[in-house]
Order: sequence, then structure tokens, then C-alpha cells
Amino acid sequence: MSEGKEKIEKPGCLYWGFKAYLRFFHDKIYYKKTYKVNSEAVPADGTPLLIVSNHQNCMNDPLGLVFSFQDRKPHVITRADVFLVSPIANKFLRSIGLLPAFRLDYEGEGALSKNAETFRQSEQALIDGKTVIMYPEAGHQDKRWLGTFSFGYTKMAFEAAELGNFEKDVVILPACNHYSHYFGMRNRMLVKFGTPISLQPYYELYKTKPRTAQREVNKLVREQISNLMLDIRDLDNYQAIDFIRTTYGTDYAKAKGIDPNDLPERLLVDKELVAKLDEGFKSEDTYLQGTVAAAYEIARLLRQGIDEHGITDEHLKQEVNPITLGFKLLLLLMLFPLWIFSWWPSMLVYWIPMSIFKAKMKDPMFEGTLLFGSAVLFTIPLFSLITLLVVGLTNGWLSALIYVALFPLIMLFCWKYAQCGKKALQSLKCLLHPKSVDKLKRMRKDMHGLLNEALDILKTKKHK
Repeated sequence: MSEGKEKIEKPGCLYWGFKAYLRFFHDKIYYKKTYKVNSEAVPADGTPLLIVSNHQNCMNDPLGLVFSFQDRKPHVITRADVFLVSPIANKFLRSIGLLPAFRLDYEGEGALSKNAETFRQSEQALIDGKTVIMYPEAGHQDKRWLGTFSFGYTKMAFEAAELGNFEKDVVILPACNHYSHYFGMRNRMLVKFGTPISLQPYYELYKTKPRTAQREVNKLVREQISNLMLDIRDLDNYQAIDFIRTTYGTDYAKAKGIDPNDLPERLLVDKELVAKLDEGFKSEDTYLQGTVAAAYEIARLLRQGIDEHGITDEHLKQEVNPITLGFKLLLLLMLFPLWIFSWWPSMLVYWIPMSIFKAKMKDPMFEGTLLFGSAVLFTIPLFSLITLLVVGLTNGWLSALIYVALFPLIMLFCWKYAQCGKKALQSLKCLLHPKSVDKLKRMRKDMHGLLNEALDILKTKKHK
């Protein structure tokens, strides 16, 4: 057995069964598609491994990382307030390997002492050859940018090495989570791993200058994570930039021969586009800088107009065909009874947690955590049991089992119908307000023209 690695005890069948249930609803139902990029970079199980990632979507981030592994049960250190939602949530999160991290700005100074036990368990897990996941931003962001890192993760990693008398190589693996959209179901999510960083070369420096060793390691880790993710640093223009990459960026990707729905490829294209926008906006060429600034201003107004009219950028790309829309509305009308039937359990799975908790939810980034967590832990098992009993006693147990087995498909149909209905109503708004929509189309054309001009200038400068 190689140095620094040892055979570790595997979790039991109950854990794997529970994880398989969660993974199914996470990867196949809640998300339309999940991607795991550069998984081959993950060191073998048994390596003292600390995975460090950006944090942008509450519990969805650690779940994405946990479901990236087939052969291990990672310990995840995440914000403590998620554990305080309810005793059931607390028990569930701990059962899948999550541990609470208490923060001064959120839980108060009195709660910080509770971190000692979490860190002690994590350090021991590391030196025992297990995997630990941490988020050094100490809280999630609500935008696609990388926040300030605390040094808690480097301190824990080196202290774990010290716990093992510096005989084992503790490895830090940078990673990132990325989403096509933050809110709602059937989006795409990505977990991307970087290059492992061995702490062994820093052991001697740590023994004499621990803070210096931590700073050097932190610099390497942060640089990797920033390069892995979409890190929009211009927060003053963030809304305009993010709108441009999701609208203009789709055409930009297609022009490069990239499928805009291929999230790993789209991430690279988005990073490239954002970098060019940033270069243009900060350029010493006043004309180029002004062109990008003008595109930003139109993007803000266009986004505001789209939101006010309750439509999307897709409706501005082409004219709405009244005949096609009529057929869609007729089909929706014909399928309406089936949609009503699908409300059990689909609408209740969504409505119960949102009606109870959303008003109390100050942070919108908790929405995904609330929906997924409450569904897999409470509403889906509850309605499955009720359905089994009611249908089983009235129509036979085979019918009940088939009905419950179809719940995932029923929920997908309910969601798809609602989305198609929403899009049809948005198209109808376009027909009812042609002047307003035409104005937005002209703004969109102007924005695209300015962006094309700015990118052409940058391309010309590059080739000079």
C-alpha cells in the first residue's frame, strides 16, 4: 500500500441505498443534466483529501460534490444555519456526511466554540485517509464571483498533517460548482475538479512559519478555483454582464460551433466572453471602452423591460406565429385534465414547503435547498405512503405500486406542462403588445451591434 494511503472502512448498505435514492432525484429529476469534469484528477480513496470549492447555491453545492463520488462518503463542512432549519434537516445532513461550521457574522461569537468539535472530527477524518469538503468563502455568494477566503481550511489541513506527525501527505483538491440557472427545477449543474496540491512540500515551512505556508497554499488554491469557475469580478456591472452572457452569449457560443446547452463547453465560452468584455471596458481606447459601456447600459434597460413585460429573450429572436401558438394552446387545453391529475403529488411537493417556509426565507439562494430537501425527505415519502395505502386498499397493491413508481414521470409531466403553459402565455403577451415588444427588439439589436463592434475591435487589436 502506497505511503499516505490506507484502506478505510466503507459505509454500510443503508448509506448507499439512501444515497442512491437522493442521487436519482438529484441527477434525474431535480436537474435536467449533471456533469462531472476532470474526475480523473481526484486522488484514490484512502488519500487524506481536502476538497475546496466555491460556494454559490447552499446545500446544492455540497450535494453536487457528494454525488460525484461512487466509492467514498465525504465529510462536508458547510454553513451551520442549514442545520437549524429543523431537527429532521439536521439529522439528514449529518447522515450524508455534512458537518456544521458556525460563523461570527451569522451565528454569533458564542457559537464559534462549537467549531472545535467539527474541526477535530474533520482533521481526524483527513489523517485517517478520508475525504473532507470545505467552502473557504465561509458562506455562499448570490452571484457568479469568488468571495474572500478564510484560512480555516489551510489551518485544518496542516493541523491534520501535524496530527499524523507529518508522515502522510495531505492533498488539497480545488473544485467548482456551476449552474445554468440558480432557481427552479430542470436546470443543468456542473462539478469541475482542478489539479491536486500536495502539502508535503510546505511541511518544513509550516513548522517555522505556519501563516506563510498557509498564505502560499491559499494563493494556489484560490487561483485554481477562480480559473475553474465563472468569476465575474466587475460587480458594478455584474447584472449587465450576466444578462449579456445569457442572451448574447448563446449566439456567441453558436458562432463558435458550441452547443449552448452543453454546460462544460458553455462555461468556457462564457469565461472567454466575460474576459473580453472586461478587457474592452477597461481599455485605454476610449472608443472601445465607450462601446462596451453603451452595451452595458442597453443591457440593463433591456433586462428591465423583459422583466416588466414578463417575457424572455427568446421571444425577441423571432416573430410569434399566431397559428402555431393556437395549436399549442389547443394542445395544452386538451392535456389540462391530465395536468390536474398530476397535481398529486407534484403540486403538493412544491406547494407545501414553499407556502410554509418561503415567507421566512430571507436568502433566496435557499430555495433549491428547501425544494429538494423537503421533497426527498418529507413530501415524496409521505405522499408515496398515502398513495400506497389508499390505492392499495381500494384498487389493489399492484396498481398502487405502479402508481407510486410513476411518481417521477408524473412530476416531470406536471413541470413540463407548467413550463409550456408559461411560454405560451408569454408568446400571447407578445401578440397583445406588439409595439412594446418591437421596442425591445430594437434595443436587443442595438446591444448586439455594439457587442459585435467591440469584439471586432478587440480581435483587430490582437492581430496587430
